[in-house]
Amino acid sequence: MSDGDGVGGERLVGVVLVSHSAAVADSVADLARGLVGAGATVPVAAAGGTESGGLGTSAELITAAARSVDRGAGVAVLMDLGSAVLTVKALLAEGDELPAGTRLVDAPFVEGAVAAVVTASTGADLAAVEAAAAEAYTYRKV
Repeated sequence: MSDGDGVGGERLVGVVLVSHSAAVADSVADLARGLVGAGATVPVAAAGGTESGGLGTSAELITAAARSVDRGAGVAVLMDLGSAVLTVKALLAEGDELPAGTRLVDAPFVEGAVAAVVTASTGADLAAVEAAAAEAYTYRKV
């Protein structure tokens, strides 16, 4: 796990990746970290599946992941499918489950995660990380 400090001791935005599958969340986190390269280390946590290892989403895993990446610069949470979004929205509505400055980010899961982590690695603030992830909706492949 990262200490959340980038180059020169900058505080970085943390990123949480919520998927119905632990394997998917872990793989996307690994991909995003790998594409940042050898520079800054962004605090990234995967919150995939249920506590028992099954498919689904877990409020407890999401909360633990968000707390683990919180360094006071904000936490961007990206989700894969509908009930993951609903779970994060419910946690945010409760008001005290997730760290202050946690934001649900509407972005494609893989491309958005990469954009969020790469942008966070530059020391960008939470708004810029969210914007970069959301911009991934416009990426064309053909």
